[in-house]
Amino acid sequence: MDGPHHMGEPVKGRTHLDTSTAHVEVRPAAAADLLAWADMRAALWPDTSADDHRLEIEAIVTRGHEQAICLLALVEGAHRGFAEVSLRHDYVNGCDTTPVAFLEGIYVAPEARGRGAARALVAAAEAWAGGRNCREFASDVSIENTASAAMHMALGFEETERVVFFVKKLCAD
Repeated sequence: MDGPHHMGEPVKGRTHLDTSTAHVEVRPAAAADLLAWADMRAALWPDTSADDHRLEIEAIVTRGHEQAICLLALVEGAHRGFAEVSLRHDYVNGCDTTPVAFLEGIYVAPEARGRGAARALVAAAEAWAGGRNCREFASDVSIENTASAAMHMALGFEETERVVFFVKKLCAD
């Protein structure tokens, strides 16, 4: 789950089939959910290969629910979203405690947005984190990902800082 694609890029705009609150069930991913989970990961992170998605899913499943979890949102019984959460024991920007629950990625299918799935996923992630003695829940988004930033704010996250990374190559060819 570590890497350059923590939050992915948003799907532009919001598409709704029905703006009413739907029945949303949130539960940990199980073996029967792996294909749907992989498909939703591919929608969130389209630049990641299918093999890399498979390897990352296997890593999450192998770690068990003590260090990482994938929570699925089923809206009216269909897979419509997921949240991947991990425990981080290293420094997390803006946090004062350890471990920190970290929202590695969250996705809700366009047709299910605005129906409570993201809120339900985050609430379940918070409950999971609380059971692991976390006092803080963190996440990140790229600066230009304003849709994800707005979602985070709506879900109770507070912006702590903005960062621009730099690199300077030291090898001469």
